[in-house]
Amino acid sequence: MDKQILKDTIVQLFAGSKGLLAMDESTSTSNKRFAFEGIPQTVEMRRKYRELIVTTPGLNESIGGAILYDETIRQQTKDGIPFTDVLIEAGIIPGIKVDMGAKLMAGFSDEKVTEGLDGLRERLQEYRKLGARFAKWRAVISIGDGAPTTGAIEANIHALARYAALCQEADIVPIVEPEVLMNGSHDLEHCYAITAQVLKTLFYQFSVYKIYLEGMILKPNMIIAGIESIVQNSVDEVAEATVNCLLESVPAAVPAIAFLSGGQSPEDATAHLNAIHTKFKNRLPWIVSFSFGRAIQQPALDKWKGEEANVEQAQRLLYLRTKCDLAARRGEYDASMEKQLIE
Repeated sequence: MDKQILKDTIVQLFAGSKGLLAMDESTSTSNKRFAFEGIPQTVEMRRKYRELIVTTPGLNESIGGAILYDETIRQQTKDGIPFTDVLIEAGIIPGIKVDMGAKLMAGFSDEKVTEGLDGLRERLQEYRKLGARFAKWRAVISIGDGAPTTGAIEANIHALARYAALCQEADIVPIVEPEVLMNGSHDLEHCYAITAQVLKTLFYQFSVYKIYLEGMILKPNMIIAGIESIVQNSVDEVAEATVNCLLESVPAAVPAIAFLSGGQSPEDATAHLNAIHTKFKNRLPWIVSFSFGRAIQQPALDKWKGEEANVEQAQRLLYLRTKCDLAARRGEYDASMEKQLIE
């Protein structure tokens, strides 16, 4: 492990108040979103959509790194230029999703554990040659009747720790994503308690597995009531609970936190990030940024719909959405900025 390489990569990813674009949807997830929009679910249509994203003019003004999928990191523009080269030329660092998805745990009702450790050392070496300088692994923790169990939490955390160790061995920065899902009727306080439990378990195990904290990025959920909860909290309440939970659970040695959007609307995800910076910036010992997927891409996908004639407008929406998130990262976002996205 070259610690300086890891630290330098993290600094470059978030320089200029930038964030990360998660464009690492699996083939099945991408196909589901295409089907909803009436877009053919083919390799070529996925390539065209990803080309739309990586060639968006000005994307590098707000985005410092892009998380890719295995299919994506091997794809090229219509002119034969690898997507990784397009990103690097724009000053955007390529990253790669390396987990193989969450699968049902044997003996546990409806709880999942993320797979993908087999052969990961070799895959990381290949991805490094393809241009990836950071990676991502997502664990999913559900809140429900009797869930999460200690067994499910620990199984997912052990996998995250082994993944992080292999990444750092390969001089690849691990993005560690223990996502407490928004599904359910739980309230904000319950989300807080479970998220704190998960994060404390994570960093205890990271000490056991000798993870270099200064060479990793945490990608957590915000503290939000379940989507079926009858009480939905204000932007400021979410921001305060999120900051308090992170201060309680995340060591200051971690250099950067990049939130997932987790099913929030683009507007909500941006507003919550902005409130964290406007209300609590002086309390944050870490870089606090974004690593949004759908919360950045959805307006562009809705506009594109697989039509070449819509590419320019879709790229404009993608660009404007990232500018909103950049402003939120600086605590300068205003809801009036959303008007540009509907004009």
